[in-house]
Amino acid sequence: MTGIICIDKEKDITSFGVVAKVRGILGEKKAGHTGTLDPMATGVLPVMLGGATKFLDFLPYSDKGYRASFLLGKTTDTLDITGKVTSEHKVYADEQRVLETLPTFLGRIYQYPPMYSAKSVNGVRLYDLARQGIEVKREPCEVEIKKIDLVKSEGNEYTIDVLCSKGTYIRTLIDDIGRRLGCGAVMTELRRTKACGYDLSECVTLSELQRRKDEGEGFDGLVLGIDRIFEDYHRVNISEAQAVRFKNGGALDITRVKNPPEQGSSCAVYSPDNQFLGLGKNENGELKVLRLLVNR
Repeated sequence: MTGIICIDKEKDITSFGVVAKVRGILGEKKAGHTGTLDPMATGVLPVMLGGATKFLDFLPYSDKGYRASFLLGKTTDTLDITGKVTSEHKVYADEQRVLETLPTFLGRIYQYPPMYSAKSVNGVRLYDLARQGIEVKREPCEVEIKKIDLVKSEGNEYTIDVLCSKGTYIRTLIDDIGRRLGCGAVMTELRRTKACGYDLSECVTLSELQRRKDEGEGFDGLVLGIDRIFEDYHRVNISEAQAVRFKNGGALDITRVKNPPEQGSSCAVYSPDNQFLGLGKNENGELKVLRLLVNR
């Protein structure tokens, strides 16, 4: 089974736990997720299956969407509601002040990765160090906030929609919002609404996946083609003879390829009948195989 299945991840399970369950339900040995979600988070988690797993290292940097809720007046060591409370403050900021503050985070900003995160420092996951009570220096990372809208407010609790670049920590964004408001803030809920070009409408829950297996319905329509992820890549359609050579790992003469990518650039390669064959790269006058899609 080769392709992608989008899981609507539930709370209190790790991303690796989701992959393990998908592997068991589908009977597929090879599977891997495209981006970690914290156990408390829910939402879009694309899982690559079979031959699609060979493309994990080539995923483009696509935007991600989130709906997040937070509480003003409190901070924790994990920057979310599951952590140990580190401070509590009187809240003077109202909805209007929040509305005025949110746009100040639009554009390119720098974030310090939270200690309770999967980011590695010197080969060690930060959350492993944090659990030992060790805090290390982290370098700030540049991310981009493309949209940040207030969708709900009730007392000191707020919900926002965020569209951001890959690598953005929503917990850190909320912590920074709290700092700017002068009262602290802690994330209470997080739901990923978009990842790798997929949204919630294309997802299935693990319980629904298990039900389909138990009732013998099968998984038709749930396993999506991998080329969807690479739709922003330069597209190249090659001839039948070229497709045979490409599928056997052979490089193609770039002068004989219609609409080739620029020198040094990668592309999505398709057969004459629009079947996705894999990724190629223009190097030294040849369209070389970067990664082949092997269906099985």
